[in-house]
Amino acid sequence: MKDYKNVTIFDHPLIRHKIAILRDENTSMKEFRELVEEITTLMTFECLREGVPTVEKEVKTPLEVCTQQVVKDNAIVIVPILRAGLGMVNGIHVLFPSARVGHIGLYRDEETLEPQEYYCKLPSHIEDKLVLLVDPMLATGGSACDAIKMLKSHGCKNIKFMAVIGAPEGVSRVAETHPDVHIFVSTLDRCLNENGYILPGLGDAGDRLFGTK
Repeated sequence: MKDYKNVTIFDHPLIRHKIAILRDENTSMKEFRELVEEITTLMTFECLREGVPTVEKEVKTPLEVCTQQVVKDNAIVIVPILRAGLGMVNGIHVLFPSARVGHIGLYRDEETLEPQEYYCKLPSHIEDKLVLLVDPMLATGGSACDAIKMLKSHGCKNIKFMAVIGAPEGVSRVAETHPDVHIFVSTLDRCLNENGYILPGLGDAGDRLFGTK
């Protein structure tokens, strides 16, 4: 895959360990959900190393008053791509419990493999926020591209996209279509199969998160 300036692929032993368990077909729904949240938290820590709106605040310690930088109130919005993206929300809320949550509903047409919109509900004034768009799987890139386009149509200018597992095809498509959006992927897999599923992947993330078939 081409080296894109707006793409970060994680290479952390702890994430690799959790991904190995996540892939296992025998991993229970409960453990699968917990792992997705844990991986998301680890990714968020690195994803927000730069670009987080902060303000200075006076803090009184037991010894003296000092000035510290804190994250600006109401500065971050989490937007999961339904439904699998819901599995990543709590992983971000661990670090930013007051972050508001919007929702974008897209489903994949099984014949064309292209996304179809069915729902969009976003917090007010989202155009002024740092938006974390999340979806566990970045396969063809169609849903991510459409979701980013929807956010931009609402005035969003500061968008970061996070996926647990990505395919080279999807990562390239999003990186080239939206070069102003930084893409964070914990693991880059080999390719897509003829049905648009990531290989080796982990199956359908939504089904494994919510116990459906």
